[in-house]
Amino acid sequence: MTVAPSLTPLLKTNDLLSREYGATRNRFDLSWEPTLAALLGLGRSAGADFVEFFLERSNYISCQAEDDAITSISPRIITGAGVRVFLGKADCYVSTNDLSFQGLKSALDKALGIMGLILPGPAANISEINLELLRDYASARSKDEWLSNCSSMQEMGDVLLAANDALAKNASHVQSRRAVYFRDWQEVLVAASDGTFARDIRLTQSVGYNLLCADGEHRSSIGQRAGDTSNPAFLREWDYETVAQSVGESAGKMLYADYVESGSYPVIMANQFGGVIFHEACGHLLETTQIERGTTPFIDKKGEKIAHENLTAWDEGLSPDAFGTIDMDDEGMPAQRTLLIENGILRNFLSDRAGSMRTGHPRTGSGRRQGYTYAAASRMRNTYIAPGDYSLDELFASVDKGIYCKKMGGGSVGATGQFNFGVDEAYLIENGKITKPLKGATLIGEATEIMNKISMCSNDLGLAAGFCGSISGSVYVTVGQPHLKVDSITVGGR
Repeated sequence: MTVAPSLTPLLKTNDLLSREYGATRNRFDLSWEPTLAALLGLGRSAGADFVEFFLERSNYISCQAEDDAITSISPRIITGAGVRVFLGKADCYVSTNDLSFQGLKSALDKALGIMGLILPGPAANISEINLELLRDYASARSKDEWLSNCSSMQEMGDVLLAANDALAKNASHVQSRRAVYFRDWQEVLVAASDGTFARDIRLTQSVGYNLLCADGEHRSSIGQRAGDTSNPAFLREWDYETVAQSVGESAGKMLYADYVESGSYPVIMANQFGGVIFHEACGHLLETTQIERGTTPFIDKKGEKIAHENLTAWDEGLSPDAFGTIDMDDEGMPAQRTLLIENGILRNFLSDRAGSMRTGHPRTGSGRRQGYTYAAASRMRNTYIAPGDYSLDELFASVDKGIYCKKMGGGSVGATGQFNFGVDEAYLIENGKITKPLKGATLIGEATEIMNKISMCSNDLGLAAGFCGSISGSVYVTVGQPHLKVDSITVGGR
């Protein structure tokens, strides 16, 4: 006896709209399947090539201590959803904070209308989308209890005040002390007309110092920040005493440092946050959003040499607890490792769904967004230059006269990779040895130039927490690198 395969039943539009949809309002779980399957079916029946819903609940709080007082506590609770509609390679995005069936349907209707499509009439035949079995990364990793196990508001204040007290004991000529903490909890659900159905919870926390010292005309400013993505006890485990000693020592050295002389120097850049230059000056140029705009010099360089043969670089979402680590991206794709540059050769770009459709580069699990009011775009996660074969002693021994950039500061980057970055803590290198502290240094260059001058990488890879703003808002990222040598770079100073 032959059994015919089961087919998704065709229903009338009126049948769907008259159903009762009882999705759980305070949790994104399997109860949302009927609602989203029906809405996705409506969108496809209207003529859309692809439809995606992104649902978000977030609970954010930040706390700031200045000197010996708590000066700011800022909570924020958000619930909302966005719908993205594709027609060919064109797309549009509409968001709403109304998560009822009618609210989501209204957002879908608006998105379809922008694309020149309309919802099918009341007697039209439609087919609900068959969604996959819910991929629930939150339940699989016991994330549902994370929020309740985080530090209370009282604990936040107590820790930051104690941290500022430690900073006062470890620094001299203090003009201001500031300790800042935030916790960002987010639950997301992604459902799409290709059957994607996935849920996750993210917990991102960061804490750090900013210290300003002054003695007459002498000034120094040093900051240090740490971040984590999966530990509810992160704040209470922060070793602020050790960090205060490090920050106080750096500020003291920089307070009376000589100003650097402008010129072109070989430079050794420290590991961890030194990777911000690679992130800004090169990483962004490897996102498919830049290919779509035609603003990357690497647009047609895949498979070609774009960096020194000693340089290899990765972007991934898998490093334990790193600030850019994700179990899935904001399009429901599992995290993965992406080899960007291998021994100087460009191997891959970072691509989201839209970027893949428009450029042909495969998706890399890099579709990220700040929240439901943004459509996902290709974004970095944990991005770093891989460790090399040189020791730290070998790097310094190769420099007769140059600059050691120990702590990077802020900077700016042009659309095609021109950059300038301040250095918060720097030292003169003479005959392979660190001799005296320097301040006022600014590194100036261009991505295509500096990438070919990174000739030596040590074996001490370090990662650091960062924040990245782009077309899909601000997202949490990791920057990183080992200590590395740049053969020559322009240094602005006095």
